Amino acid sequence: MTDLSRLRVCVAMVVAGLLPAVNPAAAFADESLAFRLADTKGDPVEVTVQDEPCLTVVCFLGTECPMARLYGPRLSKMAAEFQDQGVRFIGVNSNRQDSVADIREYVRSYSVTFPVLKDPQNRVADQFGAQRTPEVFVLDESLNVIYHGRIDDQYAPGINRGKPQRRDLHNAISQWLAGDTITVTETEATGCLIGRVPKQAEPVSNGITYAEHVVPVLHRHCVECHRDGEIGPFAMDDYDEVAGWAETMLETIEDGRMPPWHADPRYGHFQNERRMPEEDRQVLRDWIAGGLAPGDLSKVPELPEVVTGWQMIREPDMVLEMRRRPFTVPADGTVEYQYFVVDPGFKEDKWIIDARTLPGNRAVVHHIIVYIRPPELSQFRGIGWLTAYVPGARPVRLPEGFARFVPAGSKFVFQMHYTPNGEQQDDLSKLGLIFTDASKVTHEVFTIAGVDQEFEIPPGHPNFLVHSEVRRLPKNSQLLGIAPHMHYRGKSFTLWDGYGDDAAILLHVPNYDFNWQHVYQLKDPLPLDEVEQLRFTVAFDNSADNPFNPDPTQWVTWGDQSWEEMAIGFFDVAVPRGSIEFRDTSVAKSDSQGPTREEQINSYIERFFTSLDRNGDRRVTRSEAPIIVRRVRFHQYDRNQDGYVSADEVRRIAEELFPESTAN
Repeated sequence: MTDLSRLRVCVAMVVAGLLPAVNPAAAFADESLAFRLADTKGDPVEVTVQDEPCLTVVCFLGTECPMARLYGPRLSKMAAEFQDQGVRFIGVNSNRQDSVADIREYVRSYSVTFPVLKDPQNRVADQFGAQRTPEVFVLDESLNVIYHGRIDDQYAPGINRGKPQRRDLHNAISQWLAGDTITVTETEATGCLIGRVPKQAEPVSNGITYAEHVVPVLHRHCVECHRDGEIGPFAMDDYDEVAGWAETMLETIEDGRMPPWHADPRYGHFQNERRMPEEDRQVLRDWIAGGLAPGDLSKVPELPEVVTGWQMIREPDMVLEMRRRPFTVPADGTVEYQYFVVDPGFKEDKWIIDARTLPGNRAVVHHIIVYIRPPELSQFRGIGWLTAYVPGARPVRLPEGFARFVPAGSKFVFQMHYTPNGEQQDDLSKLGLIFTDASKVTHEVFTIAGVDQEFEIPPGHPNFLVHSEVRRLPKNSQLLGIAPHMHYRGKSFTLWDGYGDDAAILLHVPNYDFNWQHVYQLKDPLPLDEVEQLRFTVAFDNSADNPFNPDPTQWVTWGDQSWEEMAIGFFDVAVPRGSIEFRDTSVAKSDSQGPTREEQINSYIERFFTSLDRNGDRRVTRSEAPIIVRRVRFHQYDRNQDGYVSADEVRRIAEELFPESTAN
């Protein structure tokens, strides 16, 4: 090894987290960070003080932590990049729940090329003050910390940017190698808390045990997803596993991230609500404070039965794959929405009483929406929504006699959103359908929407408000469910049943989370004839304080992709079969209140062409339209089927949206 190479010896990686980062100058001034551990083959690996200048980068990783899985391959690439310059990466696993066999499988699955060492009793983690996975420490030859914190800012709990905006670890290593001053020496690490061994030798006797008290709480709220074969990153059916994850579990519950439910309990009652009551939270707090007492593990109750697979009222009558071959999801980065069109070959009209999507690979499927694309000129109502999948969503059954109508000749459009997880994956998701005879249908179910596409969110704005409404409501209808939809800058959603002081809040989502797009199913359907209007306000946070924000320096407009934005309220409604009347629910207009009907129509036409007419020729071709419009709704605009939408066609649409009743 040359003197230059020996000068450039690089270290390992340590745990990343959400707690305030440790100040290395204060934490490590008086103690050595030297240690000796065995790798997965039993061979010793040392980090010690060196006589010559060098770097040591030591690394704490968890085998089941989603962020550690995402960053494992990236760290290996970085190790290879700096290998010729004598930089060395070392991983340390201090989780009590991770065995040596688990570490070997992690190294294999995520192509980790540097040694990962088992840290029994989390001694080295305590020595470093490491809290999370993945958190990195970079040390010089005297084992002084010259950089501590995250790897970069691309990933965090709930955050998946297209690419990192800051490559903190890479920058620190590169600057040191170049002999430059390291510009950022400390960042906040984010990830999973290390599952430490309790400090006390014996549990505190507060009477709270895993077997008697904790397991029932987990069975009520957690194991539906956190069990083998489901979306949860780890299973909650083993004492050692749960004890190792206990503090991370409690943190996500206290933060409101788990169980996934975001409606304000003061407004509305929903049949698919999943909220952990305070008394169950206190059980977990007391169990952790008491030292994670196991109790009599022979008395742990069996896991509750969970319906796997389709979770439908019976086996589906028809199963459709999204396409003939799997879609390959890359190991990292951002995958744009994928759209797949499937022809079920319907020769006659169908009534669907149950529709479910079954993700082929739950590890990477973020959500699925399936739309009905009816044939041109067919009698069809609503936006074409059929069904959707979101991780952890509970299936909701339609009432007896309720069904969705699908005209003969219709096709289905799969909208697929994938989230890479650190390992290249394949997915082939499916749609299952259950039909009923038309004679058994009493109510038709379809989905309507309120949309605002004309907003522009300024850079850095922390609370930009967008207001919208459903302009026409079907008569004699019932509201069954509500689904807000925004992207990463979405902050909150509030729905009212009218205007003025008498309007009641039907749904308030104070902390909207793009990763959990719920359909809030009402416990009791709401008769819409009693509702003046469905109006809602969406708030967007485009500031740097929003940790999910892809880029707070940008103006943000409507768009399909997650770095753009949408302001939509979807509403599942039911009407008596054969009922086709709608009532206008736009706010009554007068000279003092707002524009005339003609002004509304002209404004709609101008907004339509401003948004979609890229070449300014006053007509919109299919290629100019956003992909969701091309795949699902273009034929509804292009009424004469000549391949483009003219001003006359847009006017006819606007006249239907603003009927005569909106005139002064």
